[in-house]
Amino acid sequence: SIKAKDIITYGAMVKGYVGNEMFEKALDLFEQIHLRLTNVIYTIVFNTCAKLCNDRAMKLGKELLAKMPENYRNNNITSTSAIDMLMKFGDVESAERMFRSIKAKGTNIYGALMNGYNLNGESWKCFKIFEEMKEKDVIPDEIAWNILLGACSKSGMLHHCQYIVNQIPLNIQNKIRIQNSLIDMWGKCGSIEKAKNVFNLVVDRDTITYNGMINAFGLNGMGSQAAELYREMPNNLRDHVDCLSRLFMFDEAQQLIEDYEKTNTPSIVMYMSLLSGARNNRNSNLSEKIYKRMKTLFPNAKESLAAGVVLLSNIYSSLGKYEEAKNFRSNQIEELRVKVKVGLSWTEIKGHIVVK
Repeated sequence: SIKAKDIITYGAMVKGYVGNEMFEKALDLFEQIHLRLTNVIYTIVFNTCAKLCNDRAMKLGKELLAKMPENYRNNNITSTSAIDMLMKFGDVESAERMFRSIKAKGTNIYGALMNGYNLNGESWKCFKIFEEMKEKDVIPDEIAWNILLGACSKSGMLHHCQYIVNQIPLNIQNKIRIQNSLIDMWGKCGSIEKAKNVFNLVVDRDTITYNGMINAFGLNGMGSQAAELYREMPNNLRDHVDCLSRLFMFDEAQQLIEDYEKTNTPSIVMYMSLLSGARNNRNSNLSEKIYKRMKTLFPNAKESLAAGVVLLSNIYSSLGKYEEAKNFRSNQIEELRVKVKVGLSWTEIKGHIVVK
């Protein structure tokens, strides 16, 4: 009904679509704008493209970034959203070029780059960025510390973990998100006592806290302690399915899912937890049934289905069925029309991280 629409009106409407997760409609409206764009519009559209990550979003997002005025690159909020978008696209090199072109970098810029490295399996690069932050006197915030802890948990290198933890201010170490990340990190590094110490310090434990500690016990061969802690958990069906799957109690997990679906919409999180547990147990029959069920219930959840394909093909490989694994993976990924990120491994030699 508004006849003379200005850029603020368009921005409010695009933001409204995004807030209601109507991302395609947000891009449809954006393409109707023939006014000079503000940095707010650039930020909203970059975030929208990052959420979608489909062919249209990738094309539009990169074209928009190429046309963005140079002075907007020094707006930390807009540049952060652009780097995040490029990393979600898997275009690490373009994100790095964008990062280097920014003159005055804030904590959020560094955080977006490090988070992107974690997303794209290049977590070792986070440590170099952290050293650059120290050189530039850029102080990490809670989000940046959390991202660094995520990189530590992926590296599994104890001295790196301790080096980072020693520099986190105590007031930030007492934040629940940081404590949960510390439990996860120490568990994955095999330092179960340190994970338990952090767990015992958490005042208001949430389901992530319990799941992290249960997983830490499981990873370190302490199944009885994991089961004992599971029984102490607050009653949450999704988390119970996850924990039961980690303990290979598949009949109980499937029964919980059946009971849940009698009164609720099916949850893909539950099925992914069950599939992950079946993968760890190398149970190919159960994994096949779960994956087929997921395809029926969640045909549009392409990324989750792609993750399911990887899990199932890994089971085939672990059982020596290499040709079946290869054919299944290539056929399903082609059918889903998604890209699967290539895995990497790294080790440390004389203080330097070597990537393979």
